[in-house]
Amino acid sequence: MRAILEDQKEASTLGPLEVTEAQSGFDAMRLLPRQRYDLIITDINMPDVNGLELIHFIRKSEQYRTTPLVIISTQATERDVERGKKLGADAYVPKPFTPELLRDTCERLLKNAPAPRTGNDADG
Repeated sequence: MRAILEDQKEASTLGPLEVTEAQSGFDAMRLLPRQRYDLIITDINMPDVNGLELIHFIRKSEQYRTTPLVIISTQATERDVERGKKLGADAYVPKPFTPELLRDTCERLLKNAPAPRTGNDADG
């Protein structure tokens, strides 16, 4: 799955994208404070910390409160999608999916994303 995502960064119409991979939900929680990410993609089923717990962590973070977030998952019932969006996901892409669907979803979210907060803003 991560290889598919890595391949799509080259096909993006937004220019070259930098991708950081986390091996687990816990690894993602460790990496997130270290740098600013413009988009986050998570699965629901991950080792250590599941995707729903990760989303909760992300949306509680001032740094990532408005960062576009995509869930990809085999768990894609209407109830699963509703739960993910209620927690703060901006999009829910069910597996299996085409690489183009994921790329288009990410590009749409990135184009419509609010300007990132740097922590140096005078008003904030």
